[in-house]
Amino acid sequence: MKKVILSSLCFAASLCANDTGLAPEVIDLNAKDASIELERRTPYLSKAFISLAPQDMNDGLKVGALNKTGIDESKVLGFIDRLAEENPNKTDSLLISHKGSLMTECYFRRGRQNLPHYQMSITKSYTAFAIGRAIQLGYLTMEDMHKPVIGFLKELDRSRLAPGAEKITLYQAMIMGSGIRLSHEKINRLRKNPEALKGQGQIQAYLQHSDPIGDAPRKFKYQPADTAITMQVLESVVPGSAKDFIAKELFAPIGISDYAWQKDLSDLPKSAAGSSFCSRDMMKVGELILKEGKWNGQQHLPKAFINTATSALVHSYATSYYGYFCWNQTYEIEGKKYLCKQLRGAGGQFIFVLPEIELVIVMTSHAKGMGTMLQDLVPSLVPLFENK
Repeated sequence: MKKVILSSLCFAASLCANDTGLAPEVIDLNAKDASIELERRTPYLSKAFISLAPQDMNDGLKVGALNKTGIDESKVLGFIDRLAEENPNKTDSLLISHKGSLMTECYFRRGRQNLPHYQMSITKSYTAFAIGRAIQLGYLTMEDMHKPVIGFLKELDRSRLAPGAEKITLYQAMIMGSGIRLSHEKINRLRKNPEALKGQGQIQAYLQHSDPIGDAPRKFKYQPADTAITMQVLESVVPGSAKDFIAKELFAPIGISDYAWQKDLSDLPKSAAGSSFCSRDMMKVGELILKEGKWNGQQHLPKAFINTATSALVHSYATSYYGYFCWNQTYEIEGKKYLCKQLRGAGGQFIFVLPEIELVIVMTSHAKGMGTMLQDLVPSLVPLFENK
């Protein structure tokens, strides 16, 4: 692999992990400085770090050793070796958990164990799970999902909303079915007055300047307006701010603290993209999905909520379906069908959860678009872990 040396950065460009057995890390990293710009300046590792018996970091993840499972290590290594080579996917990390234990932890290129990797649309899924946590703690109910969002947003000027805006429910927003439609030209004009978009001004702009909104069900449209509505509802119902609630109530109880999350024009956390998380923390989110919202035996997210969030509520395109800012896809592999619950981000950040075989896969990369791994990763790994 190409080796990049940037002397101005305090980064470990070479892989000391081969000598110490520890995964590669960034030196003197402040997680709050994590950003896509920082990530782009991170030098490529000189060697891939591959562990089939990950270290117990005392971070809440159970670890295991692949050679004690009956899984063919050589085939898993063969797949990992292909990722380590130069390829269009530009993979930075690959983590695999099977039956509740982390069995594989690999870092390539810009991947570091302690460097939060920039997250695109997976940020939407984290926003959805924050709503789930609010329900678990009693700040919302499952029934509230079907109530109009304007009922939660008291600062809106209802007299100026587009026709039909008053009918949009939280459920509809979280399945990308709000029906909000603004042209790019109109959005660009609104962004020229950022002060007017602070707080609930952002949602006022969406609901006021949208084309008229028809009755549900509305056509699926993947757009940031729907996630921004969701973040605003969270802000309105939890004590304190949405930012603090996410940190203290959603992530702290599952041991996630070293992450970054950018601000939106509203001053709330961005909800469509803009967070950064370490790969092991992404694995915790995958395990939470696998365990139907439980963490260490405690119900962290409501079972009904997490199962609905990751189910096939609406058809999006091709073989993909959508839940609450999460994806759902069924793969046919060697004549058998496998349900896969997915969190996806452009550039190639993925959390794949296959409940039937208790397999969770985390991948980060810096490819263009989604790369090929959306279609290739699951069919490549499922046969290696099935019935083991």
